[in-house]
Formats: sequence, structure tokens, C-alpha cells
Amino acid sequence: MRLGLSSCSKPFGEELFKAYAAAGIDAMEISYGKEATEALDFAQAKQWAESTGVALWSLHLPFMPFNIIDISYPTIADRTVDYFLDLMRRANGQAGVTRFIVHPSGEPIMDSRRALRMETAQRSLARMAAAADELGAVVCVENLPRTCLGKNSDEMLELLKAHESLRVCFDTNHLLGEDFAPFIEKLGDKIVTTHVSDYDFVDEKHWLPGEGKLDWPRLVKCLQAAGYDGAWLYEVGFAPPESAPWRTRDLTCEDFAANYRSMMQKL
Repeated sequence: MRLGLSSCSKPFGEELFKAYAAAGIDAMEISYGKEATEALDFAQAKQWAESTGVALWSLHLPFMPFNIIDISYPTIADRTVDYFLDLMRRANGQAGVTRFIVHPSGEPIMDSRRALRMETAQRSLARMAAAADELGAVVCVENLPRTCLGKNSDEMLELLKAHESLRVCFDTNHLLGEDFAPFIEKLGDKIVTTHVSDYDFVDEKHWLPGEGKLDWPRLVKCLQAAGYDGAWLYEVGFAPPESAPWRTRDLTCEDFAANYRSMMQKL
């Protein structure tokens, strides 16, 4: 698996691409908030990618604030999809991005509204997938925690029914009620990209692998058995979170590369 890393709100620019390349990270997921994503110069990003050899692996579509962005909320779903399609066309046309990560919902979602939210999300995803087909791209639905849609393999399979071209972004720290082994087995070759991070099995933490409770050798073997050949893409913030008091400094690109080597050596 190639080594990838989310930009995770690190200042976007040529120096970030150079730092990735120097550490041996050859795939970048562009991931920023709404305003920062809208302001991105994708044509310039393509030049930086080509000059450093760091592939623009994916674009994480914005997912907050929930009252403005949510493909599952009936009154704003169509507007959200229109917004996403514009970003997808810009990123694809100007920089050749072909993977678009989308959250299937915001939260909280009450049980009484879950069926409606699922139906709305499916309609939205069908529109997005059809547009991605025209671009030669793919929409990757991310599994989410807590009350969000896509909280387990059954809900992910339900979401994927919306369009045959939909694929999965497997977030390793979002499964709160299901072991990753059956999740990976059920989704199989639909998993085309990852968000790699660790957690405590209580809630998402986005810790560096090895800081939480995940069995990484077993997880990698499950992905390999499913035929996964995409990026091992870290989604861990560079700055230490409050939930990780043992981390006393910002992470560097070299830290992620070292963690990757450590994970692979344990196989």
C-alpha cells in the first residue's frame, strides 16, 4: 500500500508538498473546512503535485456546519449536492482529482427520522455518483460514528445501493459497534481508500496508530484479504489533541512515515 496523509488543516502550499516528498509520502488527501476548500487553487496544486511527485489522491468534501452541509437532511440536501458537484468539477477539471470523500450525514439523527435521512442520502449519493461517472471519478462514502448514517456495515451497504459506482472510504476509528473484520469482509472490493487512525473503542480519537486499542496487524491482513490496494492514508492532526496528553509536540511528516514503517514491519 502506498503511503498517504491527509493535509489535516496544515497550511496548504508548496512547502507542504515538499515536506511530504522528503518523508516519502506520495499521496495527499486535501482536507479543509468549507471556506478554505472554496479558496483552493486546484491548478496550482496540480503544479506542486507534479513537481514533487506527490499525487493528489483525494479531496475530502467539507462536512460542517451541519445546518448548511448535509446530503441527508431533506431541506438542504439538494443545495449541498449542488455545492459538492461544483467542487468536484473544479478539482477534477483543474487538478485531475478522481476520488471524492463524502460524509453521508451530519448528526444527531433520531431513530424516528433515520429512514427518511437514509432515503435522502441515497438520492443525494445517486446524483453525485452519476456526476462522478461523467468525470471519470468516484464518490467514496465514509463510514461514520455515533448516530450518523453509515455507522456499521449494514448501513454502508444500504447507502451503496443508491448507485453501482459508489465506493467506500474506510475510516478505521469510526466503528464503535462493530469489529473491523466483518466490516471489511462485507464491504470487500468496495473499499478503495482509507482514513487511518487509532482510538479507544469509546469514541473517535484520530490518534496515531499504536496510541489506541486497534489490532493493526490483524486490520492490515483483513484489508489484504479483501484485495485492498489503495493508499494507507493517515487522517491524524499534526497538532496534539487534548485527548492525547502524552504527545507534547506537533507531528511531522517523518513521524507518519516512521509509524507506517513500524506498522508494516509487524506483519
